[in-house]
Amino acid sequence: MIMVEHLTKCYGDFMAVNNLSFEIEEGHVYGFLGPNGAGKSTTMNIMTGCLSATEGTVRIDGYDIFEEPQMAKKLMGYLPEQPPLYLNETPEEYLKFVGAAKGLKGMELARQVEKVMDQTKIGSIRNKMICTLSKGYKQRVGIAQALLGNPKVIILDEPTAGLDPIQMIEIRDLIRRLGESRTVILSSHILSEVQAICEKVLIIAGGRLVAFDAPENLEKLMLSSNGIDFKVEALLEEAEEIMEKLAICEEYTLDEVETGLLKIHVKADMDDVRSVCRRVFFAFAEKQKAIVEMVSKKANLEEVFLELTDGAVSEEREVEKE
Repeated sequence: MIMVEHLTKCYGDFMAVNNLSFEIEEGHVYGFLGPNGAGKSTTMNIMTGCLSATEGTVRIDGYDIFEEPQMAKKLMGYLPEQPPLYLNETPEEYLKFVGAAKGLKGMELARQVEKVMDQTKIGSIRNKMICTLSKGYKQRVGIAQALLGNPKVIILDEPTAGLDPIQMIEIRDLIRRLGESRTVILSSHILSEVQAICEKVLIIAGGRLVAFDAPENLEKLMLSSNGIDFKVEALLEEAEEIMEKLAICEEYTLDEVETGLLKIHVKADMDDVRSVCRRVFFAFAEKQKAIVEMVSKKANLEEVFLELTDGAVSEEREVEKE
């Protein structure tokens, strides 16, 4: 559906996007992650034709955004981080204006305006001035304008920024529904939000793509964090002897918490946690050493994000020093 190839954007000597390539398939919700200044908004602005590129190509359903912008843009709806609203108009007036700008006329314009107001649940405030609306309703109006023209792709830049918890839940539910019939790309600083609603995640740091996969697969990248923590009443040499005999526990660490109490971290696949717990438990029980605590640990998306982006940023700083 969307093909980005070798995309580069420079501002003088500063490279905001660095040889970025990825492909987005139709009918999924994608999350776009990265620290401030990573190049997310720049990439989104290029993908939507709002910004030129220094090098590279972007194709929307086969149409080049630079060579065939009119055809490519017809397939997209875009909500920038700051919704492009006319505050002195009502939502209905504004949506009719945007729809007309997109080429909608007559009955079709009226039908689509009603449809997007129903989808975003803004019918009750259709005749209120936009300047009087809450931020949540302004975001809904912004999403409604992106839906006009029935685009195949919806791109949302920080759609829940500044919303209260109830508004955030409502907007997330709306995005899920949109993802059932369209391709949705959203950027967010809220990792739990991306994890909850996105099927695939792109992580950008220093203008480069550092990861692109399903959230659950990205979590597996943090293998060192996945495993089980045990607290055991045993001496260090006793625990080492027991652990050495457990062939399944090839990777583990031992730390003395206090005299006679050890913390053991065993690296383990999350699909094999129960088996590892049983074998470790019975191995220590056989030696009459009590396990007083067992905790399964699994890396989350936040840990993956921090490790990947910190590594990329650190590498970029080293290059700058040279």
